Amino acid sequence: YGTSVGSIKKSNKLRSDLIKVGQKLTVPGVSSAARSDLLAPVIAATNQIRVDSTRWRYIVCHHSAIEAGNAKVYGAAHLRRGMEHGLAYHFVIGNGQDSGDGEIEIGPRWEKQLRGGHVRSSLVNDSGIGICMVGNLQNHRLTTRQHQALNALLEFLKDGHTRAGSKVTVHKWVDKNHTVCPGTYFPYDDLKRFA
Repeated sequence: YGTSVGSIKKSNKLRSDLIKVGQKLTVPGVSSAARSDLLAPVIAATNQIRVDSTRWRYIVCHHSAIEAGNAKVYGAAHLRRGMEHGLAYHFVIGNGQDSGDGEIEIGPRWEKQLRGGHVRSSLVNDSGIGICMVGNLQNHRLTTRQHQALNALLEFLKDGHTRAGSKVTVHKWVDKNHTVCPGTYFPYDDLKRFA
């Protein structure tokens, strides 16, 4: 839900992080003001383009597997590797190192409604939106702001910008036995909300 243990403890007046089966907790989420702040650039960019929502059947989550970088850095690296259109992803969510913590950067593939280049499957690249979380999630969790931004972006994309019944998935589930992306500490349970 894009929150922290500390926030949950504070909201529930808990003295420790121990919880019991059946215990009811208030889970503080991202406020509507913070959600609007996170999504403002995405909404503005999306309002400038014609999104063919029937095209987008998948949203695929990734991690960068390195701790630094942003859309510009990854785009340049992808161009050097010979990727047409550069940045393989449609969106990159920063961790505070080379872009803002939770900053959603919009790639040219979203702005121009181009196919992705983020998985091996041509079908999924043709009809899948790629979101890359900056950081190595084999080693640690998302920052709270990244987590909030990811959930806000997924909600936004699922709300009229993708085909009805579109699937939110992760790289390793698309390219089985090829990758560990998006890592051990990716919040997989969150994806149930978007099924």
